[in-house]
Amino acid sequence: MIHDSRVLAIIVGRGGSKGLPRKNVRALAGKPLIAWSIEAASKSRFLDRTIVSTDDAEIAAVARAHGGDVPFLRPAELADDEAPIIDTILHATDSIAEQYRYVVMLQATSPLRLGSDIDEALTHCGKLNAPACVSIVPEPKMLWALTMKPTGQLVLPPGIATRRQDLTELYQPNGAIYIAELEWLKRNRDFYAPETVGFVMPPERSVDIDTMADLIMAEALMTARKGN
Repeated sequence: MIHDSRVLAIIVGRGGSKGLPRKNVRALAGKPLIAWSIEAASKSRFLDRTIVSTDDAEIAAVARAHGGDVPFLRPAELADDEAPIIDTILHATDSIAEQYRYVVMLQATSPLRLGSDIDEALTHCGKLNAPACVSIVPEPKMLWALTMKPTGQLVLPPGIATRRQDLTELYQPNGAIYIAELEWLKRNRDFYAPETVGFVMPPERSVDIDTMADLIMAEALMTARKGN
């Protein structure tokens, strides 16, 4: 609970991943991938309940074995590549009896986020009195985007900054945390809107696993975290 408001977290992980098949139950630093999100949610001070939304019986079983609350299996029509994630979230909130003001979506593919990241994002959202908040990560600054003539000479666009410190800071979503007031989300049907605020996370906790290379990077970062 935060500011006397109840908070529901939904860990989403479907079975039909294509870039890295069965990724949500693949081992990462000694645990199935989805277990890391369950653990992070369990360490949050503000989440009143965390449930797992999946269409897959194996993922459900693995989640339960690691302390996950799996009150239902997601319908198959909400688990294909074309299904909007908002429909998955609203299906989950409609499938449980309790009422919540805030909903937090946690993708199972973001295993490096911490419980403290969830709490800080919720605090940030409330402090700015925003209806929604999305976690973001600074994008590496690229000095120049070059084109090349057919004859091989490089062409620098006119007026572009030539010093790294003069570049505008850019961000991209990292996939780790999505927060919204539930009634607002039902109306907006998206976490993104002009009033959505960003919560900045560091790169070392921002890996979103979609490929084997992502999994290897996450393993290295998790190992470094344990070493520290």
